[in-house]
Amino acid sequence: MRILITGAHGQIGSELQKVLAGEALILADRPDFELTDPSLTRRIVDQRPQAIIHAAGNTDVDGCERNPNAALSVNAEGTRRVAQAAAAVGAYLVYLSTDYVFDGTQTTPYTENDPTNPLNVYGRSKLQGEHEVMTVGGNTLIVRTSWLYGIHGKNFVKTILRSAATQAEVRVVEDQWGSPTYARELAEVIAGLIQQGIRGIVHAGGEGGCSWHEFAGAVFEEAQIRCENVPIATADSSRLASRPRYSVLSTARLHEYGLRLSPWRSALKRFMEDYAAVDQRAEPAQGR
Repeated sequence: MRILITGAHGQIGSELQKVLAGEALILADRPDFELTDPSLTRRIVDQRPQAIIHAAGNTDVDGCERNPNAALSVNAEGTRRVAQAAAAVGAYLVYLSTDYVFDGTQTTPYTENDPTNPLNVYGRSKLQGEHEVMTVGGNTLIVRTSWLYGIHGKNFVKTILRSAATQAEVRVVEDQWGSPTYARELAEVIAGLIQQGIRGIVHAGGEGGCSWHEFAGAVFEEAQIRCENVPIATADSSRLASRPRYSVLSTARLHEYGLRLSPWRSALKRFMEDYAAVDQRAEPAQGR
């Protein structure tokens, strides 16, 4: 199958390349493929993909809050261009969305049928992207995920590890709960969904939930790092954009398709092992 991946060298795109290595992959990423490019639809159509995984987007939550127009230009209007290309060639479209489409007022895991009500510009722009995909209709799938981390790109786990290497303590929010998701496992699940041709909306996050503070503590335990993990309230975090207090995702629908991600703590352990192996392979090239 000819599969075009936007954001091909990002956190999830890099993992999709590995999982889908047996397919004919078309790797679309900046600077050659910009979501803000008016000719993007035509350029994707010229590639004649049979499936498109739209993993690219502006994921800087506070940055989106500072520049709403830029966020909408990438996450909403850019998604419209990708969706229009998929419709033009009859390609199966998979769109990566977020738990931040919810407002966090629930205390039980969010299902695909729960009402959306994003608190910030990032969430609103991603939800508008969902609407663009659904407007095209037909052969489309929206995959919502949560608290994504992986070997490639910027993410919470790598940031907290770097902080612990230079600081005696870190201050981490304890009153926000979500589902940490390892990008490699998400890529494996996406491949399974594509194989089955699933349509609609599916939640795919690490099983269970935790706070950012608990997540940081687990990272230190797995890495065997001593660092004071100081809990703080969201109000003391000095973040520009509002975040949902609770955005744990229910994966019951995913299980109906015979697919699942590991419990978040088990996935973190797998990540730490994979990350250590990558570091070790990189050492000779870096002359260490």
